[in-house]
Order: sequence, then C-alpha cells, then structure tokens
Amino acid sequence: MRNVTLAFLASVAAGPALAGGVERSTQPMSILFEDGRYLEAGGSFARPKLTGNLSATFGGGPTGNIANSFFTGAIGYKADINDKLSYAIILDQPIGADVVYPAGSALATLSGEIKSTALTGVMRYKLNGGFSAYAGLRSVWTSGAVSIPAPVVSALGGPAAEYVMTSNTDQAFGYLVGAAYEKPEIALRVALTYQSEIKHSFTAQESFGGAPLPASSFNTTIPDSLTLDFRSGVAQDTLVFGSVRWVNWKDFVIPAPALGANIVSYPENSMTYTLGVGRKFNENWSGSLSLSHDTGTGNPTSNLGPIGERNTIGLGVSYTRDAMTVSAGVQYSRIGSAVTTLGSTFDDNSIIGAGLRVGFRF
Repeated sequence: MRNVTLAFLASVAAGPALAGGVERSTQPMSILFEDGRYLEAGGSFARPKLTGNLSATFGGGPTGNIANSFFTGAIGYKADINDKLSYAIILDQPIGADVVYPAGSALATLSGEIKSTALTGVMRYKLNGGFSAYAGLRSVWTSGAVSIPAPVVSALGGPAAEYVMTSNTDQAFGYLVGAAYEKPEIALRVALTYQSEIKHSFTAQESFGGAPLPASSFNTTIPDSLTLDFRSGVAQDTLVFGSVRWVNWKDFVIPAPALGANIVSYPENSMTYTLGVGRKFNENWSGSLSLSHDTGTGNPTSNLGPIGERNTIGLGVSYTRDAMTVSAGVQYSRIGSAVTTLGSTFDDNSIIGAGLRVGFRF
C-alpha cells in the first residue's frame, strides 16, 4: 500500500492557494512521515473572482473584482537522527491578502495587503505500537498595509480624507504539538496537530490626506488551530484520506489605531472538512479526487476579505521515477454569500487554483 500514498501528494499540491480565512498554507505535517532523507519544493497559484454590490450608503452599484491573483511557495526538508528520532524544517507563507477595489465606485482605492513568511522546525519521536509524538517551534515574519478612501473614513467617524497605514515587519514565535498512529500494512495514519496562536506587535505609520501622524502601535494575533488528518487503504492500490480543521478566527483582528476601528475582524471561527480518494494506476502514476467544505467566518465580515462558505473540488496527479516524485493539482471553489461591515454584498464568486510540487528522496 505504500506507493499508493503518492496520490495523496497530488491532491494537496494546489491546496495552499485555497486555504480558509486569510490562510494561504495550512502547514501540513505530512513531510514528517517520509522515509529517510527527503527534500521537497513547490508553489501554487490562485485566481480569485470576488465581485459584489455596494450598499445604498455608498451609492450601490457593482464593486468589480476586488481580489488580485497570487502565488505562494514552500520548501521542506526531513531527515532521521536515529531509528526513533527525526526532524523537519519547513519554510512557507502561511497567511496573506491582496485586495483592491477598482475604479468606478465609492470604495475605489480601498485596499489591503498582508505578507508573511514562516520558518518551522519540528521533531518527531517514534513510540511503541505505531504511535509517535512531535513538537516544534515556529517563527513568523508578518507585515501589512491598508488604504481607505475618504467616504469610508467619514462613515467610520474620521475626517473626510484618505487614511493610509503601513506596518513594519514583525517577527513573532509560536509552537506546535502533535501525535500520530500508523499501521503501514494498510497505509493507515491518523495525526492530530495543534498550532499555537502567534502574537505580533506592530509599529504603524499612519496618515490622513497625505499628512503623516505620529507613529503608533497595535497588536494582531494569528489564530491557533487544530487539525485532524487521516488516511487508510481500502482496497488494492486505493486509499481514502481526509481532514477536519478548526481555526480560531475570532481572535484575528487588525485595528486602525487613528480611526479607533477594526479594519479586519471575523465574528465566527471556521471548520474545514475534506474527504478524498487516491488511486495508484501503475508503478509511476497515481491520481486523486478530493472534496472539501469550509464553513466560513460568519457575517458581517471584513471588506478586505468578503468570503462566505466554500465548497471545493480538487484533482491531482503524481509521477514517480526512481527517487523523484512530481505532483500537480488543480482546485475549483464556489464561494457562498457574504455581507461586509459596510453593507456590501458578495455572492456567486469562485477561486481557481493550481499547484506543482517536486520531492526527492536520498
């Protein structure tokens, strides 16, 4: 059953582009369970379509597509220290946003951007009976910027002038812990991973109508999460896999210090459910199909991320030759309705994503 698990890699190759909230990577721990020394690198591309209609307060009418396409990358390395102990190092981009309202409406030039890079080191210890435990540290570098046009600033109680805020790049730390059970003869693995919150303290440069304000500060918490991953062989050359993921999005708030209001906040936490099947076709080729449902983060939601529930289908394929595996996948998501804090409504939207991953065993 071991070789059929390559199909699982294919199914997640495009996954980071379509994660929940402002996540762009769910930071899976599957690399920890590779045999021997293993190096992988990959990237994913997403093209969202987020269009809606403004509230009557801002003149109604369409918003245009507010979401820019984006690319994320990741690289990971795993090695054994001895028969019981192994480690992995992962570099990725866990959260991000790139939103701008196009010309033609009262919210034109409303924009927001979040960038992040994370370095994770994790160690795994094999216990008896197929059990193992793992733990690690995460270092995350995050920065952001926002521009809010004068009509919105006025509606929030500020002066009738454009508000701009940029932050420094702040480094903060967190941890992860997890446990797993494996039964290799039927390709069974169940793993539970908790990732702690990460608290950032930013310095902000703000301005109204181009006039700079004294430097200020604010805090933002990247939320903690709990993920249950599972897979099992169900027939010759066939396995099922899936996950259940909870993210504490109610703790994620980005304030605008000079406005005394929140730029981004979520009223609810999210749950994401994924189920898929993988199939080995021959010694080189494997494929997979997966379905997932994300409950969203509730309404009203941020004007810089108006995404409701999501239903996603993913197709993947992987090719293995000697010590190299190449995996590719595509995903398509339908996005449910959302209402923003400014009363805009978004519906009938979608995201298309594609990814590629290359792994080497040596």
